[in-house]
Amino acid sequence: MRLFAAVLPPASATAELTEHAARLRELPGADGLRWTARESWHFTLAFLAEVAAETLPELSERMERAARRTPAFPLSLHGGGRFGERALWAGAAGDVAALRLLAARADAAARKAGVPMEEHRAYRPHLTLARARGGGVDLRPYVAALGSFSGTPWTVAELALVRSNLPRSGVAGERPRYEVVGRWELDASRAAFPGG
Repeated sequence: MRLFAAVLPPASATAELTEHAARLRELPGADGLRWTARESWHFTLAFLAEVAAETLPELSERMERAARRTPAFPLSLHGGGRFGERALWAGAAGDVAALRLLAARADAAARKAGVPMEEHRAYRPHLTLARARGGGVDLRPYVAALGSFSGTPWTVAELALVRSNLPRSGVAGERPRYEVVGRWELDASRAAFPGG
């Protein structure tokens, strides 16, 4: 099964971003982008690719341990960027250092469970909003429009393990379906912000 570890923003945060993204869809060239569905928005912490079913119990145990060791922390959706002309994304603000730490711990948990992982790369928190359909769309105006976006902070309180079910129908434009297969609470007793 194809898995990734993630932080899933709450409905209140994705509602704010949905409202802002509606304005992005009015920009010239927006029909040349494949927009991601709100219900699939997430911050990938570690992409595990194919994981054997027999690895899941140990992987789950290690992910739970990684979550327990990490204090809950504040985060918000903020601004955005692009990966070349391929993808448009929303960024994060708040305790981004804690998000990076959680990503490193999720990656380490997968490695210790025996999941072959890609080489370490610097973690860049992003939530994919759209992908280019074969190029040709200048994403710079979209990034500029995202610059003014600043969502309401929320508390990241859990680590999720998500299964990506790839499309099998062959229908053009069909997207993967995401299914949460595990959730583990972060340590709320050591919240990484005042009053948390």
